[in-house]
Amino acid sequence: MPIEDRGDAAVITHAVAADILSQLRDVGTERADFRSGLGTLGRICGDEIIDEEMETTPVSIETPLTETTGERIRGRENVVIVTVLRAAMPFVDGLLTAFPDAKQGVVSASRDEEAGMNDDGTFPISVDYINLPDITADDIVIVADPMLATGSTMVAVLEHVLADAPAPATLFALSVVSAPAGLRRVQSAVPADRLLTVSIDDHVDEDGYIVPGLGDAGDRAFGTT
Repeated sequence: MPIEDRGDAAVITHAVAADILSQLRDVGTERADFRSGLGTLGRICGDEIIDEEMETTPVSIETPLTETTGERIRGRENVVIVTVLRAAMPFVDGLLTAFPDAKQGVVSASRDEEAGMNDDGTFPISVDYINLPDITADDIVIVADPMLATGSTMVAVLEHVLADAPAPATLFALSVVSAPAGLRRVQSAVPADRLLTVSIDDHVDEDGYIVPGLGDAGDRAFGTT
């Protein structure tokens, strides 16, 4: 099964996703390949969400030889993708290949690295910019951030997304790699319909990095330090 329930989250077990994740973990993977890999994982995640969440409707088709009945996916226009700046940008590029008609929102949220980790394992979060489309009760909302470490950023973003909107039909907190404690924190603070990830990693270190993780996905994707 491409999506498996692992308790803390649902995990995408697609073989190609596992292969790409291994490339992303490799410290020797170059910047362009890292961005491309995030994009491909976004497309795979989008396809798996479609397969699990969306239905098809029959349509009449005229082929070069005859008329037949095919299927079309219903509801792709009722998708809202929220990009957590900045590491999620290449990841969302891939999602948009699966959901080309999606409404898009952006949230600039970052943890205060200088303040350091709190005693409870969280970080203080600064939310500097929010621009969200209208969300309806019919929408599937996907909040995308490649790294879910302590869960602090995802909780802050989800709170803003849900603050002035009706509960969507389905809410996904989507990541590439996640830490168990962060997943539990998100589920406890802002219960999401689905916490979806490509990998549940081992733990978060004292600096707040996921182990084994990917390193800093934003720095690796954009060449910053």
